[in-house]
Amino acid sequence: MPAEHSHASLPVAAARRRRLRADQARQLADLLRHQILTGGFPRGVLPLEDVIAADYRASRNTVRQALDLLRGEQLVHRRAGVGTVVVCEKYPHALDRLQGLAETLHEHGTVTNEVRTVGPVSAPGPVARRLGLPDHTDVLCIERLRRLNGLPLSLDLSYLPMDVGGELLGCDLENTDVFRLLETVTGGPLGHADMTLEAVNADAHSAAVLEAPRGSAVLMLERLTHLPDGRPVDLEFIRFRGDRITMSGVLHRSA
Repeated sequence: MPAEHSHASLPVAAARRRRLRADQARQLADLLRHQILTGGFPRGVLPLEDVIAADYRASRNTVRQALDLLRGEQLVHRRAGVGTVVVCEKYPHALDRLQGLAETLHEHGTVTNEVRTVGPVSAPGPVARRLGLPDHTDVLCIERLRRLNGLPLSLDLSYLPMDVGGELLGCDLENTDVFRLLETVTGGPLGHADMTLEAVNADAHSAAVLEAPRGSAVLMLERLTHLPDGRPVDLEFIRFRGDRITMSGVLHRSA
């Protein structure tokens, strides 16, 4: 019986070792990803596998698995004669300030907008209610493909009440954040925004527009922006390419 028990436990032990190595690879990938995104490899080339193994006290197999995970995310690529190189830059989007995309990413290049839709539409019930309007009230609908240095970054869909949004018709929506235009129209700064962030799979339409693989993960930001008096004026649904953006902020724990 003891011999049979020992023999039966061999596959279990092997599975545990594989699971442990997979866990370690995921944890190492998280650390390397952070280094990549924060400029920890300024020449854009990761150290050799044995150097990573020594620095992080990991096995070579674990290092290889971690690099495979990062290659799967299209963050790095193996280049013959060079090693593992960073091939995709992600841009930081702050979550602790209410800013438009061009304001947020001004240090990283030029944001331009392809206006795909602009004009009045009958507001669906959920949109009207979020904006504090009767159902089927006309609202201004704006859909823009936003690019950073020519690369597709986000697909933005905005709904605005017509008394405010109507003033944006004829404005330079191709080169100006909606927030900037709203502040010009209303004559003062915006107030606050309610925000939800989640990961969703890219549908066929948004994947094609963003030039992303169909079904790949995108970051969906839903944001309802208010004037200082509390009136909601801008309901947005923004799909970011998850491989080109990171969300960051500073959070303070209340006493």
